[in-house]
Amino acid sequence: MRHIISILVENKFGTLARIAGMFSGRGFNIETLNVGPMTDESLSRITATIVGDSDALDQAIKQVDKLINVLEVTEFTSGQATERELVMLKVGSSAGQRSEIMQVCDIFRANIIDVSEETLNIEMTGNANKVTAFLKLIEPYGIIEMARTGNLALKRG
Repeated sequence: MRHIISILVENKFGTLARIAGMFSGRGFNIETLNVGPMTDESLSRITATIVGDSDALDQAIKQVDKLINVLEVTEFTSGQATERELVMLKVGSSAGQRSEIMQVCDIFRANIIDVSEETLNIEMTGNANKVTAFLKLIEPYGIIEMARTGNLALKRG
């Protein structure tokens, strides 16, 4: 089963390694992992998408919560959080294909952020299903390079 975990930590050396080690040591696959500083740069938020058994995950979360530098751990259940991903692509495009690619980008509210004679760089944000649907429509044009963040999540309300 897929679980989204948000962990508020002190921005200290080794914190991420200890947390990732805790999950991997217990047999969980970390599907996506994002880390970024908060407005108070002494703190960071780690958002991890973990695949594994729910009962075992509860135990692992309790152990992560006890680690040094961990301030708060939240597991989001379905519908409890807003989720977004960012994907950046370099797509091959001839002059004749550009208008078609731009139409696909408009439908998905994606932005073209760089243009060259033979390629377009595109950014798009959305939930995982929207990103996957966008990639399926863009793939025939030739994805040359791709970077994808994985989930970021915040609790609703």
